[in-house]
Amino acid sequence: MKKIILASGSPRRKMLLEWAEMSFEVVVSDADESFCEDHDPVDVALQIAKMKNHATASMPGIERSETIIISADTIVVLDQKVIGKPKDRNEAIHILSQLSGRSHTVITAVCITSDVDECLFHVETEVVFHPITITDIEHYVDVYKPYDKAGAYAIQEWIGVIGIQQIKGDFYNVMGLPVSTVIRTLNERFLHRK
Repeated sequence: MKKIILASGSPRRKMLLEWAEMSFEVVVSDADESFCEDHDPVDVALQIAKMKNHATASMPGIERSETIIISADTIVVLDQKVIGKPKDRNEAIHILSQLSGRSHTVITAVCITSDVDECLFHVETEVVFHPITITDIEHYVDVYKPYDKAGAYAIQEWIGVIGIQQIKGDFYNVMGLPVSTVIRTLNERFLHRK
């Protein structure tokens, strides 16, 4: 049986795979996650997920014939523009102010590889926020410090509980991994379980 590696330092992705009762280990590479802003958002996410996967595969101690590697990249898109992780408090407040009262798309790209196969796909979820007051935005940023999160928020935290009006698509995709699609892909293409 091949060992499964999650090529991500995200505690949320780790938790989702644990909830799915997968046996895996976490290995994080130092893959470059920069992107060109004028590229198609889906292409950006797919490219970063693939770079993370290949960077992990080439790390010392990774035996390709014995491993399946899962990597992912989640981006938030508003008005066809990729909204990344905020650099500081002011940028986090600005991002959430832009998302307030509007619809945006969360795209998670996933790359799964073995020594003989590679599968690259993405899942999109539409998220609509209620209008959120600046007081609530500042409270969220100051208490939860969402600087490691695309779009400056986590759906499972307070801002999601009080602020989200509607979701169209996979909830867990917004958390960072479309876990049911990942498990199905693993079983059908890599583990050959029906």
